[in-house]
Amino acid sequence: MSHQLSLKELQSNTNRMAQFQEVMRQQLESSMYGELEKLLSRAKGAEAEVSKKDFEGFRKLFHRFLQVKGPSIEWPKINRPPEDSIQPYDKIKAKGLPDNIADSLNKLVVVKLNGGLGTSMGCKGPKSLISVRNENTFLDLTVQQIEHLNKTYNADVPLVLMNSFNTDEDTKKILQKYRHHRVKIHTFNQSRYPRINKESLLPVAKDMAMTGENADVWYPPGHGDIYASFYNSGLLEQLIAEGKEYIFVSNIDNLGATVDLYILNHLVSQPNGKRCEFIMEVTDKTRADVKGGTLIQYDGKLRLLEIAQVPKAHVDEFKSVTKFKIFNTNNLWISLSAIKRLQEQNDMDMEIIVNPKTLDGGLNVIQLETAVGAAIKCFENALGINVPRSRFLPVKTTSDLLLVMSNLYSLEAGCLTMSERREFPTTPHVKLGSSFTKVQEYLTRFESIPDMLELDHLTVSGDVTFGKHVSLKGTVIIIANHGDRIDIPAGSMLENKIVSGNLRILDH
Repeated sequence: MSHQLSLKELQSNTNRMAQFQEVMRQQLESSMYGELEKLLSRAKGAEAEVSKKDFEGFRKLFHRFLQVKGPSIEWPKINRPPEDSIQPYDKIKAKGLPDNIADSLNKLVVVKLNGGLGTSMGCKGPKSLISVRNENTFLDLTVQQIEHLNKTYNADVPLVLMNSFNTDEDTKKILQKYRHHRVKIHTFNQSRYPRINKESLLPVAKDMAMTGENADVWYPPGHGDIYASFYNSGLLEQLIAEGKEYIFVSNIDNLGATVDLYILNHLVSQPNGKRCEFIMEVTDKTRADVKGGTLIQYDGKLRLLEIAQVPKAHVDEFKSVTKFKIFNTNNLWISLSAIKRLQEQNDMDMEIIVNPKTLDGGLNVIQLETAVGAAIKCFENALGINVPRSRFLPVKTTSDLLLVMSNLYSLEAGCLTMSERREFPTTPHVKLGSSFTKVQEYLTRFESIPDMLELDHLTVSGDVTFGKHVSLKGTVIIIANHGDRIDIPAGSMLENKIVSGNLRILDH
């Protein structure tokens, strides 16, 4: 009898615990909403209107954050995507192109995610304004690419920049210089959300200001915010009214993300009942990409699985190149009318990414974010296309910058393509040490960018500089120990060499 009683008691305790947790959740939510109302009451005019919409989105996210119990993925329910749900690019390309390419292009809008700062590369201001090739910035190259398309095919493809409150002002100033280019440029702003104190789960912000002690209490909530902020800006509606049907979205620092006419043709040539609303470009994983999100089949839908959602016990499995062979390049093709429908029906569902940060004063905060690709499961007839690696050329570090500035690539109409003189299709593996992290310092260390056509691997560490017309081949490792300095003389040719400490050159 007592055994049964303890079971009952256990059940009752569990129920009480659940009720207690529910009350706590409601109290937290109510406190958060109270704080948000206080902040809003201090906003004026147009800012109040925008902030109200932003906070509405934040409330929904915070509500879901409090509801989440345990991991969003049950590992045993993960399946490989069905064969036909990830198409090889060659199959898409084999369909050829229609006679009137302009008709397809006139249905397209190019959207670049432009919310990031160049801080990781030691730059102030928007990352898109860093010079990457022949004095051209990421933004210059993007404008050149689209202008070339518009002129070649007599089309009207607009460029839309999703800025954040960090990049908006500087970007808008620079847009003046493209006034006479054949590209219409629009911008809209990502939402501004309050960072949350990790202990109290309340906003850190005391008012709506964004300067002084309030400088780091706000954040842009990840690129998954594109759907709501695009819709809220009114620009989505405007572009649909102009006859636009699809957006091609990519990170502005991915120099491989150019408009692909074959993928566009595949989208616009689908039969009406089978319209594909979402295409994610994926590419084969290498050891360098083990952390990239991948596509899985889950509950009968194509879904993006990010490393943050993987239970600890399965992280190694997730990183393996054998089970999950592809990763998301974040080049996405999405139907505008589908975004409108999902926003209006409140059916956009993306997993929450909880991003912990420590502010300069030592305060621990969290920011709630979402990823644009995670919405793939909400769209009809979604598809992955396995594209060549050349469509994924992100510049996240100065090591990446060295590759794109070198003779490995040639530049034409804003597009970088691998030089035909390179004998193998893969890029060399480049690792520059901490003396090269900041762009300004990196630039002072190269009198000219070395010839890298025959390079496989380059590691540089310590105080190293390169003279003019240096040529690097095979595997080159240059290590200056602490206190030493190595100057590679002008005109040097290093092939399969280790250069260390006192500039002795050793074969290896």
